[in-house]
Amino acid sequence: MKLCRFELAGQAHVGLTLDDQTLLDLTAAGIERLTPLLESDHLPKRLAVLAKSGLPSHKIGDVRLLAPVERQEVWAAGVTYLRSKNARMEESDFSATAYDKVYDAPRPEIFFKSLAEKVVATGDPVGIRRDSKWNVPEPELALVISSRGEIVGYTAGNDMSSRDIEGENLLYLPQAKVYDRSCAIAPWIVVGVTEAQVRKWTIGVEISRKGKTVFEGATSVGQIKRSFTELADWLCTSQLFPHGAVLLTGTGVVPGDDFTLHAHDTVRITVSGIGTLENPVTVV
Repeated sequence: MKLCRFELAGQAHVGLTLDDQTLLDLTAAGIERLTPLLESDHLPKRLAVLAKSGLPSHKIGDVRLLAPVERQEVWAAGVTYLRSKNARMEESDFSATAYDKVYDAPRPEIFFKSLAEKVVATGDPVGIRRDSKWNVPEPELALVISSRGEIVGYTAGNDMSSRDIEGENLLYLPQAKVYDRSCAIAPWIVVGVTEAQVRKWTIGVEISRKGKTVFEGATSVGQIKRSFTELADWLCTSQLFPHGAVLLTGTGVVPGDDFTLHAHDTVRITVSGIGTLENPVTVV
């Protein structure tokens, strides 16, 4: 089952899809916001009941899909794939030792990424910094976490990065990672699946420029070194998230050192069990 937010007649609604073609309008059942629903006990069972309650439906192509965040903070984990560790070490000799150590350390790298109101929805532009010359997308699985620190669903995200800024100095990480339109989240939250099932999914990215593919790659979610519960627990250590959180889990698909995004490129990220996040690129 997949939850989403969508716009209809200028209003945000909460939707549920079982077949990737039709949305059941949960707002008609009095569910006006997604966040309280994600806090529900036994969420899959509640959704199964709602799916059989005769709610009005809409074709997915007839509505505008929104990012499935309302007041949740978005955070990100880094260096969770071996390929990511190697790529981050390639950015700077100065930073190499730090990234090598964090890959094997008990404590993961976790950093703030975006407020909910700054998250980019599918179809809207993601940004590349005007003061950076080396910009890349980072396709990632994202954990949807309740205020209790429990993983209640999964989505996909794009953790846009300015690799030259981060590589210049580790202290520039916030500027390389957190800026206007630097975070996009796919429209779907998948619920009712286990970590073992999710680890069988694949993450792929395709970047097109003037109608031609200029980069594509894929990896397995199973290549993430740390368990999902471990990452969620570290995020919630000494932290409170009264509205829940979304945690990006790192990337295992990294374009080569000779690649950078251009304005008007299109980034298409697909996670096999979730769906697709597609965004054009603009300079910010």
